Amino acid sequence: MPEIIRSQDCVVFFKGDSATVTVSTAMVASGWAGGQGVQWVGVQGDDRVVTYSTGPFGGFLLWGSDELGDDYTAVTRQQTAYRYATMFFGGCLISTSSYERYTYASRQSGPAIPLVYSPNDSLYLSLRGLWTKEDELTLSSNPAAPAPGVGYVAQLPKAQNRNYLGIQVSM
Repeated sequence: MPEIIRSQDCVVFFKGDSATVTVSTAMVASGWAGGQGVQWVGVQGDDRVVTYSTGPFGGFLLWGSDELGDDYTAVTRQQTAYRYATMFFGGCLISTSSYERYTYASRQSGPAIPLVYSPNDSLYLSLRGLWTKEDELTLSSNPAAPAPGVGYVAQLPKAQNRNYLGIQVSM
């Protein structure tokens, strides 16, 4: 099998449903990675607006805010300039570098304890909008708990795939 060149944060192997969405002011100011989980925050006129997920989901963003183009192309920084992104929802098969690498508890109080993913683990969006095997809404005693399951581990992060996590998305 030929090696897949992974120059972006998220690689889509099977495309589910997608739509163009408007990103929040906070996302425009801070940027985002490809594979970032997002949630709905409202509508401005005819625009559907998303922001970083805090556990709930609307979908995930295909490209990071700075991934399209370079300094010599017309698409450079267009997502943040025009406040849009491509959001996927529904069934997809992806590989992404945008996932939690350490447990929720260790990120709160240290030392860092690695998360160990296994094939078919259920996945959620973390409180930071990254893919994780932990239900952080429940772990943080959030009244919105439990977090909805949004996918399953399809491929483990390893050196051969540049430590990307393979995910069967089931949003």
